[in-house]
Amino acid sequence: MKLKSSIIFASVSLLLLSFVNVPPLDIYGALKNFMHHGDVSAKFDLRELEGREHYYGIGALENLKGEIMIINGEPYISKQNGEQVKVNESFKYKAALFVGTSVKEWDNEGIPTRIKSEEDLQDFIEEQASKRGIDTEEAFPFMVTGMFKQISWHVINWKDGDLEHTHEKHVTSGVHGTKKDATGRILGFYSPKHHRIFTHHSTNMHMHIKMDEPQIAAHVDDIELDGKGLLFLPKDFISN
Repeated sequence: MKLKSSIIFASVSLLLLSFVNVPPLDIYGALKNFMHHGDVSAKFDLRELEGREHYYGIGALENLKGEIMIINGEPYISKQNGEQVKVNESFKYKAALFVGTSVKEWDNEGIPTRIKSEEDLQDFIEEQASKRGIDTEEAFPFMVTGMFKQISWHVINWKDGDLEHTHEKHVTSGVHGTKKDATGRILGFYSPKHHRIFTHHSTNMHMHIKMDEPQIAAHVDDIELDGKGLLFLPKDFISN
């Protein structure tokens, strides 16, 4: 009886040790504010994040004049410059939409060849997060690195005064494109309960990519994979 109790205690302890406590994310603004009210005003000053250790975040600039990506405390702000994209490494910007958190340590898993589409990737993220004790009913960050068969991307550059917002207009308002055999790092946020906040209604993911060539940081519109990447999921956080 004593041995049985010890085994049960050890099993419970193991489960508790494997549980990842994901703190609430920093969330400012909402997609529904753009789509239904035309509100693209600033909701957060990125300078408040300067000096934050191991910080990761994505979003859109005020007035939807560019994209935000922060990787391990380093900002990459993409704005249209003529027909090109210029990336500024500065916190001196404000966000109309932003989601972020501090991740101290990541765990990784190779992405199998059966994962081809964005929908496949979402299912794989859910599967791997559950295995690692992450509550998939809550929001959490993830990263994907490696080579991608194809990436469709855009950097928003919204026309001043335009109050008619659609997903298609967001994609085509600024520089956009499709890159085959793209290499780089995707930072995304997963959530089943933030539709129209930081994810669109048809997906549980919002993703940005920092590509190696061209050297841009952009919003991911679609992705095709071919088993040449790694999925990173949070293992330990820094409390906000």
